[in-house]
Amino acid sequence: MAPATAAGASTGPAAPRRRKSVTGTRRTVAALFLLPALVLLGALVVYPIGYSLVRSFSNASGDGFAGFDNYKALFTDDGIRTALKNNVIWMVFAPTVATALGLVFAVLTERVRWGTAFKLVVFMPMAISMLAAGIIFRLVYDQDPDRGVANAVWVGVHDTFAQSSAFPKAHPGRDSPLKPDQGGFLTADPVHTGQSVTLPLVGVAPDQMPKSAEQAVQATPEPGKITGTTWQDFTRGKGVGRLSVVDPSEPGYAGMRIEAVKGGTVVASTKAADDGTFTLPASADGALLRLPASNFKAPYNGVNWLGPSLVTPAVIGAYVWMWAGFAMVLIAAGLAAVPRELLEAARVDGANEWQVFRRVTVPLLAPVLAVVAVTLMINVLKIFDLVYIIAPGSSQADADVLALELYRKGFSEGQPGIASAISVFLLVLVIPVMLFNLRRLRREVRR
Repeated sequence: MAPATAAGASTGPAAPRRRKSVTGTRRTVAALFLLPALVLLGALVVYPIGYSLVRSFSNASGDGFAGFDNYKALFTDDGIRTALKNNVIWMVFAPTVATALGLVFAVLTERVRWGTAFKLVVFMPMAISMLAAGIIFRLVYDQDPDRGVANAVWVGVHDTFAQSSAFPKAHPGRDSPLKPDQGGFLTADPVHTGQSVTLPLVGVAPDQMPKSAEQAVQATPEPGKITGTTWQDFTRGKGVGRLSVVDPSEPGYAGMRIEAVKGGTVVASTKAADDGTFTLPASADGALLRLPASNFKAPYNGVNWLGPSLVTPAVIGAYVWMWAGFAMVLIAAGLAAVPRELLEAARVDGANEWQVFRRVTVPLLAPVLAVVAVTLMINVLKIFDLVYIIAPGSSQADADVLALELYRKGFSEGQPGIASAISVFLLVLVIPVMLFNLRRLRREVRR
């Protein structure tokens, strides 16, 4: 029996060996190296998520259970509903526009010599912080055309086709023969041929006068005609100058329109010369002289970019300015991997450049475009800085987004329970998008 036992002992299965990883590292050692990262992950990610979830079911003070009341507020509070609506707008338009611009830039820069320099310029905003970008665009969207670039361009284009008046603040002074009339001014008494009429006005700053304006001249009466002068009846210096009298250094209202009105009908009209003088024909005899409202319309001041109706599109524009370069770089990398033989084959088959772009380039880039768009969707769900900085206080409620509303509820309004519910809701919105992105990335790896 002893030999059998010895033989059995010698031929029995070997003791199990400890398994190692692919790199040859023992699992215990690997776990020890991962431990610091896992601790940080738990402290900075897992614990805050868990605490926010618990806090979202608590009341404002945190010492009582509120049930689902905080989550009900997400759909009943007007501010949160506005933020949710704006987040939907952000998710639809911001990634779409940024991705589309990135695609266009990536395709076009392949065909020019200075494509690398152009890509550098487009990508440069990514190096700017959200805070700095917000300050920049707060100035860009300033209502004053002298400071805001957007309105300066807009006003310049508008004034090219519809010139603004040079006398928006002009009005009659004391003892003036002019009276207000439908936004303009009308003489109290009719005028007659052979008469020289004075139409004095005040209220136009010297630097706002037309550049062609010259020193006003008292018009000379002419038989069979009505003459007159319209001018700035103001001379600088205390006690200098006489009312309703053309004094030296007082400029004429160059280009001022004058109408002769009889029974509500305009029978004659003219424009003042550079020295303010004007002449009307004999048909104006017995008429009232009117300076129409078109002389005094306020200058076009541009668009209120940061008003309630346009503030969200304006902030999205700032976001696209920052992130179009990011989309361009990723799409350009995908475009570099597209086989050129396919593009050349399409051209040989008779396809024009638009058809090659639409039916060959875009379908081949579809995986990259999807990754870029989904990544930007995740990013816009967390947008906070640009909205907080660019939108002024008067329209910030109209530009509200969920991240900004979370900040308000948690720190300004003292409702941490609702703020935690918003954070959990944001997490729920982000998770499906992240899973979609990860699944697509795994598919690409398998290929």
